[in-house]
Formats: sequence, C-alpha cells, structure tokens
Amino acid sequence: MASSKFRLNRKGGAEVLNGLAAPAINALAHQIAGGIEGAEVTEYTTDRAAASVSVPAEAQAKDGVLTRGAAAAGLEVRSK
Repeated sequence: MASSKFRLNRKGGAEVLNGLAAPAINALAHQIAGGIEGAEVTEYTTDRAAASVSVPAEAQAKDGVLTRGAAAAGLEVRSK
C-alpha cells in the first residue's frame, strides 16, 4: 500500500470555512435584527466570520427586544 502524505493547509482551510460560514452568520444576524426598530447589523471578519446586532439600550432594558429577536430566530437565550 502506498503511503501518501497529507499536509493540512490551515490558512486555506480557514479561507474556505470563512467563505462558507459568512453568508449564514450574516443572514442570522439580519434575521435577529429584522423586526427590531433601530437595530443595526455589523458584519466583520477576524480570524473567522462574525456579525453583531446592536439595539438601542433603552429598548433592550425595557422590552428585551434583542433577547426576543434572538429567541425568535431559534437561538437559545438564557441568563447566567
């Protein structure tokens, strides 16, 4: 049996995964923010694809709009 050498290209793998994951992550962030007045989505990349959803502090404090939006999108929301 011939032995083959495999070398993992971490940089190339990260590029592929970032490319595949970014659209799903961004879509989820926009889904969470969709029904929230004043919500802003920021899409960015560090060593991986990421997105943040910002809402007015008063809306979160009074009504929990971000928490409800995340739960409506199917994310598990729980207190510490």
